[in-house]
Amino acid sequence: MKRNVYMDFSYLLLLAATFGAVIVLGAFVAPVVFNTQNLLFGVELSNYNEGVIMAEIFRRFSYWVTILAFFIALYEIVMYKNGQRDAVVFGASVTAIFSALMFSGVYAPKIVSMQRLGEEATLSDTFINLHQASELDFKILAIAILILFIRRLMLLRIK
Repeated sequence: MKRNVYMDFSYLLLLAATFGAVIVLGAFVAPVVFNTQNLLFGVELSNYNEGVIMAEIFRRFSYWVTILAFFIALYEIVMYKNGQRDAVVFGASVTAIFSALMFSGVYAPKIVSMQRLGEEATLSDTFINLHQASELDFKILAIAILILFIRRLMLLRIK
């Protein structure tokens, strides 16, 4: 069976880039945005305004995550049809697709819509629980992408 090395490379590159983006957004961008008082002199943003900025970043990133979910599904269906079945890949890909679609289809839009209601809405228990769930989903997405990347790389070495 002939393998398309460009398709494999593109898929792995997409997974690696998305994993890198998730790490950068979570570990670098969020701490900077939510600590603007240490960086800006003479301008003070409220926690609400910092949240609005961060939500816009994540809203835009959700488009990329939706594309990722589509490509994971497409690539893994093709590999499955080619007889390359692996339980770890299946579990990681289903988890990545589900968490990506939850992030881009549920969490990001709901957080943005609640922020549009005003600062009071972002102080509610509903918003706090939604935000915590979105953080957990983002971590699950990162782990699933990493597992998928490593396992696909391992399977390429075996064949």
